[in-house]
Parts: sequence; C-alpha cells; structure tokens
Amino acid sequence: MTMPTPPKTVAVAWTGASGLPYGLRLVECLLAAGCRVWLMYSQAAQIVAKQETDLVLPAQPREAQRLLAGRYGDTRGLLRVYGRDDWNAPPASGSNPPDAYAICPCTMGTLAEVAAGTAKDLITRAADVALKEGRPLILVPRETPLSAIHLENMLKLARAGAVILPPSPGFYHRPADIGGLVDFVVARILDRLGVAHDLMPRWGAEDQ
Repeated sequence: MTMPTPPKTVAVAWTGASGLPYGLRLVECLLAAGCRVWLMYSQAAQIVAKQETDLVLPAQPREAQRLLAGRYGDTRGLLRVYGRDDWNAPPASGSNPPDAYAICPCTMGTLAEVAAGTAKDLITRAADVALKEGRPLILVPRETPLSAIHLENMLKLARAGAVILPPSPGFYHRPADIGGLVDFVVARILDRLGVAHDLMPRWGAEDQ
C-alpha cells in the first residue's frame, strides 16, 4: 500500500521591514497549494501590518491563528502560528525542521542576526536550524540603499547557503496594479521553495 505524500512544510516569518503584502500573499499561496505553514512574526511586523494593510495582528499566537485561518479560508488546519519566544515550537529544533523557510519581509537587523548566528528568538533560531540542517533558507530584504555592512552580511549568508531574494519586481509582464508587482516577487519565492503556482506566465512560454 502506497502511503500518501505528506504536505510540504514551509516556515514563514514576517519581520518589521516594509513589504508585509509580500508576506501575506506568500502565506496565502502556500496554503492554497496545500502546504503546511508555520508562521512567526515580530512585534515590529505587527506595526507594519497595520500601517501597510490595516491588518491588526494579535499578540497572542492562538488568536492570530484564528484570525488568519479565517482570512485565508484554512479549513484543513494547515496554518500554525508560533510566538517568537516559543522554544518548544518545531522550527526551533533540528530534529523537526520545516522543508524550507522564508523570512519575508526581512529587516536588515534580522538579516544581521542570522548572519551572526545569535538565534536570540524563534525567528532567528529557525534560520540557524535551516542553515545547519541544509534546508532552503530564503531572505527577502527590503531596504535601499544598501550599506557595505548590509552587503557583507548578505554575502556571508549566501556563502552559508541562504538565498538572498530582494523584492525587485520586473515590469515585462506589464502589471496592472500593485497586486501584479507583489505576485511577481512571490512567484520567485515560490519557485525557490519548489511550490507550483500560476501567478504569472513563464518567460518564453508562449513559444513552447
């Protein structure tokens, strides 16, 4: 008897950089694709969510999970929300890591902490676990311009195996609105996570 393939598990963190629409859309697409999502977010991300999307994220993970499950129509219980200090959460240990991890958006402070290996909270500890266990780690830093310190930290992480994926949308697909720009970036993240999507046509697909 063939056992069913378990859903891909992807950890996602939202931090305080501008760009919460990318993170929200990423979680939406992962759940729509049938992925199990382990979500974490920082206190600063709560402020940015309200500023950029009018979304009020509760401080308590259980309340946030109910809110977001309703927002995304998650009737299968694929979404789990963990507090940033929940050291009993699965992504805190290499014995139960997610298949992949994306910090989207990623502040330069978070990126620096991951580069330094401080693992001071669940968000950075999960990144440390992903790197040491050889799991895909995608960082989506939203900052400009970039200082030499930023660039050195990115290079250090790239050499350690992380993917640095700045949210730099293209325009060749002629986006009609902000949603089109968001989907361009989220599509690139999903590609690196190995999650199928149809957010936008592939380059040259019309010639195949």
